[in-house]
Amino acid sequence: MSEDTATVEYSADAKAIGDKIAGLTLVQAKELSDYLENEHGIKAAAGGGVVMAAGGAGGGEAAAEAKTEFDVILTGFGDKKLDVVKVVKTITGASLMEAKKMVEGCPATLKEAASKEDCDKIKADVEAAGGSIELK
Repeated sequence: MSEDTATVEYSADAKAIGDKIAGLTLVQAKELSDYLENEHGIKAAAGGGVVMAAGGAGGGEAAAEAKTEFDVILTGFGDKKLDVVKVVKTITGASLMEAKKMVEGCPATLKEAASKEDCDKIKADVEAAGGSIELK
């Protein structure tokens, strides 16, 4: 390769647009992508990871969308404590007494680093028994 490199000049408009795009959060970048595709027929290139990596300033929004593992927290047991204890026992593999202590000591972590599918199943089981769940 040649050591001679050309200096590229950019217009102020191009710089302003580029800087604004680079500062987008993941949610904003997705919204922009959808808008360009739906309104102007412009599809994003397959290598869209550059925009996502540049959106680091967004913090919480981007992290929440990209999260694949969750902690399942029991936040309440409602009117049917015994039913919730039984479900907690099944989920955690704990003894009946340990499950009872977990339920009575809400909030309690039932499972750490669970997949979204596992979380959905656990949430459905606990809510069917009368309890409430929070995902973190």
